[in-house]
Amino acid sequence: MSETKGRRIVIGDVHGHYDALMRLIEAIAPGEGDRLYFLGDLIDRGPQSARVVKFVRESSYQCLLGNHEHLLLDVCRNGKINPGAMQGWRYSGGQSTLASYPPLHSNPTQALLNDVEWMRTLPLYLDLGDAWLVHAGVHPQLPLEEQGAEDFCWIREPFHSISQPYFPNKLIIVGHTITFTFQGVKPGQLAKGCGWLGIDTGAYHSLSGWLTGLDITHQQVYQVHVSKHSLRTMRLQDAVATIKPPRRVARR
Repeated sequence: MSETKGRRIVIGDVHGHYDALMRLIEAIAPGEGDRLYFLGDLIDRGPQSARVVKFVRESSYQCLLGNHEHLLLDVCRNGKINPGAMQGWRYSGGQSTLASYPPLHSNPTQALLNDVEWMRTLPLYLDLGDAWLVHAGVHPQLPLEEQGAEDFCWIREPFHSISQPYFPNKLIIVGHTITFTFQGVKPGQLAKGCGWLGIDTGAYHSLSGWLTGLDITHQQVYQVHVSKHSLRTMRLQDAVATIKPPRRVARR
């Protein structure tokens, strides 16, 4: 167990749901010495991506690069918009992110570009000692130094189907793949695999709507529902389903 004082709390994919995030933060009530970590995918699909990014940027909380931020980095390069990459990002939920920035007369492009430059500084993973945080997972056949954003931000089935833990003494905590897409996992449940734990409970998805925060220090789960405005807390052991061999999930 880490010797870090205070709680270590990991928050799953927010996807632009600022109001739900504020309710989750209020429920967690982080105090002095507590540390919060975001697994990436702050943006896209939800209505308030710009406010989510602003909140995380102005906080002392750490955040990883998610695949949706990775998509946006391809859209905005050298201070300019890449029209070719823009269409794919819009299709993947970027249109709602664009709409969340100031009106045209307030120069939304520059505001977005400023946030993109911050996103370029985000790490691909964080090592907390007994826990290892990454957005999507790791390639099980490759050492870390041979992997990059395509693995850490995008990987799915090769990682989810591993039969031996990648690390012998660290739990990998991921977002990226909505947990109920695994066989045997209900909406809102966390998904446990071999040496890893998935906490993206699908805040934006109509079949779930739960945004999850995990206190890994005290093994406590906090969840708020995006539309029902409900809150629930539970022990981690009561919130987790161990997955069966995964079915393929479309890349998003």
